[in-house]
Amino acid sequence: MSPNQPNQPPKLPIPGVQNLIAVGSGKGGVGKTTVAVNLAVALAALGHRVGLMDADVYGPNVPMMMGINKTPMAYGERIQPLEHFGVKLMSMGFLSPGDKPLVWRGPMLHSVIQQFLRGVEWGDLEYLVIDLPPGTGDVQLTLIQTAPVTGAVVVTTPSDVSLEDARKAVHMFNQVKVPILGIVENMSYLVCPHCNERVDVFSTGGGERTAHEMKVNFLGALPLDPAVRAGGDSGKPVALHNGNDPHGKVFLDLAQRTIDRINEIGPPSGPKIEISE
Repeated sequence: MSPNQPNQPPKLPIPGVQNLIAVGSGKGGVGKTTVAVNLAVALAALGHRVGLMDADVYGPNVPMMMGINKTPMAYGERIQPLEHFGVKLMSMGFLSPGDKPLVWRGPMLHSVIQQFLRGVEWGDLEYLVIDLPPGTGDVQLTLIQTAPVTGAVVVTTPSDVSLEDARKAVHMFNQVKVPILGIVENMSYLVCPHCNERVDVFSTGGGERTAHEMKVNFLGALPLDPAVRAGGDSGKPVALHNGNDPHGKVFLDLAQRTIDRINEIGPPSGPKIEISE
C-alpha cells in the first residue's frame, strides 16, 4: 500500500494518549534507541506522563536499556505495560526474551504494531515515545498509516554516510505528512577525559547544517559520552541523573526542546478519544 493512497481508513487516536513522538533514523548504529530511551526518561523527570513503545521488533533493546525484563500481564484482551523510572513500557523483548531472533514478514509486523498501539492499556499519557527500527520500511508505514503521529525526531551522527540516510528519513516523514520535530545529532563530539579538549570523532556540524538545508528544526548535538553507554548497558539511563549533571542535562534540554516544538506545531488533528475511569 502506498503511503499516499487516498482511501485509507481514518487515523484514530490512541485512547488516552495526547501525543505520539516517533524517533527514527535512516540507518542503524546512530544511537536512536539510546536517544529514545533517554528522551522518555527525561520527559518523565520533567514531570510528564510518559510511555515508551519499542517498535524495533527485530532488535528490541529497550528492556536492557531500561533495566527491566519481565513478562507483562494481560487482563482480558488488554496488555498491561510494565513501568520503570516513571515510564510505561512495551517491547517485543518482554514477550520474546533471549537471543532467539524473530523472522517475520510484513503482515506479522503490522499485527504486532497494532497490538502495541491499541491492545496495550497505556492509560492517560501526555507523550508516547515510539522507538522505530532504522530505515523506512513496513513498521514505519504501519505506524504512520494508522495512528496520528504528532511529530518525528530524526537521529543522525555528523558523518556524511549517516546524514545521507537521515535525509531519506526526513523525506519519508514529509511525504506522509508527519511533522518533523527536529534533527538530533548524536555522537556529535567527545570531550577528552584527560585534557578536556573537544574531539570531533565523526566530523562536526553536519546535523545542524542538514537541518538548515532541509528547513527543519535542529534539536541539538549530543556528545559521545562513556556515561551514556554505561547507562544503557547497566539499565540506568543517564537522563536519570540530576539536571545539574552534564551527562543527564543534555537529555533534559532535548526533552524540553521537543516539548516546545510540539507546543509550536500543535496536537495532531482528528477526533479525541478519552479513556474511561
